Amino acid sequence: MRGFLIWLMMAGASLAQEHKSGEFDYYVMALSWSPTWCAIEGDARGSDQCDARHDHGWILHGLWPQYHQGWPSYCRTAERPPSRTMTREMSDIMGSSGLAWHQWRKHGVCSGLSAPAYFALSREAYARVKRPDILRKLTDPVRLPARVIEDAFLQSNPGLSADGVTITCRDGRIQEARICLSRSLDPVPCGRDVIRDCRAKNALLDPIR
Repeated sequence: MRGFLIWLMMAGASLAQEHKSGEFDYYVMALSWSPTWCAIEGDARGSDQCDARHDHGWILHGLWPQYHQGWPSYCRTAERPPSRTMTREMSDIMGSSGLAWHQWRKHGVCSGLSAPAYFALSREAYARVKRPDILRKLTDPVRLPARVIEDAFLQSNPGLSADGVTITCRDGRIQEARICLSRSLDPVPCGRDVIRDCRAKNALLDPIR
């Protein structure tokens, strides 16, 4: 038993060494459809993100360093963690300061950037991709093929290609649009473990509240 525990510790140390901050191939920017998150989780939590006064549509779930296969997380870094002010200032595009903190702790630490630089890059990535205006005009829930959402992003962003965008679903609902970007935030093809499109033909899309 003792030998097995030692082996586990060594395996864990080895895994940690593989995930070195700043060593990755590209970014995945995940955009979450806020009404879906609110319907599945946020309303039950009483999350402020779901209050109608915010008018959230696509929010920034995160900017994730990615390998061509797999991804790093919880990397060791000498960078200081973000301040409360810093994470709070990201809530306009991320929905909450708590999400901003979690994204730094899990993904930002693997970027090789300081917290201010990581959040600045995240905001720039969010600004570079145009969210389809037509989805903000919905007044009632609709059911549609997930591919329609991907097509809407491609039409709104001529620089994107189908192999650089993937749409995910959860509980029969449109969940996220994930867009693959280079370190300089140019569109790039996604890896095989990212480009797994939702194939639902009648996924639910709730309107913005």
